[in-house]
Amino acid sequence: MDLTDRKKRILKAVVEDYIRTAEPVGSKAIAQEMGGSVSSATIRNELSDLSDMGYLEQPHTSAGRIPSPKGYRLYVNELMERQRLSVAETEKINQSLQMKMEELDRVISQAGKAVSSFVNYPAYAATAVKSSVTASRFDLLPVDEKSCIVVMMMGDRVKSQLLRLQLKVDRDQMSALVELLNRHFTGISTKEMNERLMAVVQGITPQLFLLLSQTVNYAVEMLEEADRREFITAGTNQLLKLPEFRDADKAHQLMSFLADDKEKLPVPDEGPMKILIGPENVSDALKDTSVVVASYDIGDDMRGLIGVVGPTRMDYATVAARLTGFADGLTRLFGKKEPHELPPKEDTDT
Repeated sequence: MDLTDRKKRILKAVVEDYIRTAEPVGSKAIAQEMGGSVSSATIRNELSDLSDMGYLEQPHTSAGRIPSPKGYRLYVNELMERQRLSVAETEKINQSLQMKMEELDRVISQAGKAVSSFVNYPAYAATAVKSSVTASRFDLLPVDEKSCIVVMMMGDRVKSQLLRLQLKVDRDQMSALVELLNRHFTGISTKEMNERLMAVVQGITPQLFLLLSQTVNYAVEMLEEADRREFITAGTNQLLKLPEFRDADKAHQLMSFLADDKEKLPVPDEGPMKILIGPENVSDALKDTSVVVASYDIGDDMRGLIGVVGPTRMDYATVAARLTGFADGLTRLFGKKEPHELPPKEDTDT
């Protein structure tokens, strides 16, 4: 069955009516919006076809239709009109981001609160992390025969820790190990570190391998910690204003997720923005919601992100435009001038 232009116009009308009213949309309402150019009977047939094709759903208590996740996806990809921020909205965003550069955590926290109040949905932000952080240098400082301090440089940071050894290692062996670490374990990912550790096991003594293994494990732990984002959520109480979350158990489940499991919130894998609709979200707690998340550049190969969580009945055009405005504002704040764009269209079965 073809998805004709008329079907697309009707689907667009259903989505936008449902976003506005949170009520199932009937054929009469659509006929009025289309100015009487299409009869109610024809619209009913088209609504039936769109339901059969999986773009609409019909609640059992109503004759009207609501969009399915597939319908929202088509709307976002093809039918949604891209919005531009008004001068007043742009000014409001810029004012909310007028903070000192050195107060990075406060900037991110304030941005999350501002986004939530601006779109009336819960928002989240994450501290920026340096992509592909690697160890740049190792040193081992002997303390006694069975302990040493491992020192690791990664970018502009230095980490150190006392290691207790199970076997004695003399200073000559330790010097050889420092050379081995700096030759084979700098400038590579944690995955490559573990692979190389297994590759060198045959070429060194058990004492050296034991210390090498302890050092590499410590380095992997520090590098993974450096890559970890700190998530900040704001405006979770906005959920209580939405018809979809009148059920207290449903609202509590999502609010608990945003409070306790926020590290599982989506992160853009590529591109400046990503929109995930309903079951496209990996986390079960987000299966009945949509997430719009944008990234921003902070310089020095660092990226941060800011996102919005709401019902699938989200006003995607408005949220995408405002979130893009905030991401661009943060990018400018941290010294990068390139503007963001809305996400590329994804493949949709028609």
